Amino acid sequence: MMNAQDSTSTRPYLVRALYEWCTDNGFTPYIAVRVDDSVQVPREYVKDGEIVLNISYDATSALQLGNDFIEFKARFGGKPRDIMVPVGRVIAIYARENGQGMAFPPPVDVLAAGGLSAGTVPGLLDAGAGASATPVADGPGASGDDGQDRVVQLVPTEGAHGPSDEPPRGPAPAGGGRPSLKRVK
Repeated sequence: MMNAQDSTSTRPYLVRALYEWCTDNGFTPYIAVRVDDSVQVPREYVKDGEIVLNISYDATSALQLGNDFIEFKARFGGKPRDIMVPVGRVIAIYARENGQGMAFPPPVDVLAAGGLSAGTVPGLLDAGAGASATPVADGPGASGDDGQDRVVQLVPTEGAHGPSDEPPRGPAPAGGGRPSLKRVK
C-alpha cells in the first residue's frame, strides 16, 4: 500500500489542470518560477530570484507539461530561447486576465537557505482580516516550519507584467498589476 509520503507530487497535475482551465476559458496562463541553477531561463529577465513566464499556446512552441519538467521554446526580446523549468520550482500558476489560479509552497531549499522561515519567504505576505484563500497541498515538504499546511492566495498588486514581446492585452487584474502571493496562516 502506498502512503502519502511515497506518492508522486500533486504539483504537476495541478499545473496541467489549471493550464487547461485557463485555455478553456480564454485566459492566458502564467507561471511564477523560483529560479536557481536547475532552471533554464534567460537570466536577464529574472528579478529577485523569480521569473514570470507566459505559457500560452500563442507564446510558446513545443510546450510539454511533464511530471518533472515544463519545457518549451519562446521568444524573449525577439530571440528564440529553450526554456526548461523543474516543476518543483513553480511557485504559482494563474490567469493573467484575472489573477485566478493557485500558489504552491516555495521549494524546500528556499525555506532552508539563508535562515528564511515560513513567515519571511520573499513574495509571501501574512494576510489581513477577511482574506480568503484556497488550501494548497503538495505532499512532502508542503507544510511550514511547524508542520501545519499553509494556505496561499494570489492577490493583484500594482506593478509590471512578466517579460514578453508585447504588453498584456485584455483587462488587468482588479487593482492593477500582476498578482502576488499572500499567505494565510
